Amino acid sequence: MTLTPRLPAAVLAVSLLFNLPLATAVAPATTASDTATAAEQTHRLVIQVNKREEDYQDHILSNIVNLQKHYGMDNIEIEVVAYGPGIWLVTDKSAFLKRVESLMMQNVTFTACGNTLDTVAESSGTRPALIDGIEETQTGIARIIALQEQGWSYLSP
Repeated sequence: MTLTPRLPAAVLAVSLLFNLPLATAVAPATTASDTATAAEQTHRLVIQVNKREEDYQDHILSNIVNLQKHYGMDNIEIEVVAYGPGIWLVTDKSAFLKRVESLMMQNVTFTACGNTLDTVAESSGTRPALIDGIEETQTGIARIIALQEQGWSYLSP
């Protein structure tokens, strides 16, 4: 008779839910040495900004600074994609204009959704002016998908 160890139901459920091998589902938690190794890798993160609320936008910008401190400036690439009401973060009327400009000088890329800019122009008669250096893509969500398909991690705060 072969003895099979019993796994906690939660581990089995996680494995089945996410279609993970059991070895992945029961992998040990990261250690301090794992964290040090992770800090030496280049990480890539795309962040969605789709809300105009200043608290929300402030939170995103703070997350970027915290990640740069955690991984080191040279170990993380970040692109912020602004669309819908979030487009105002990257305009010359942004409440965070100086912070965005500062992060851009630290190699954080900010990308504006052209569809959103077109929609605002149609409804108001004026296309919002972007902060100098902001990149533009026709479809913000498609940009996020493209980056994820290239292996970038995704954050939607």
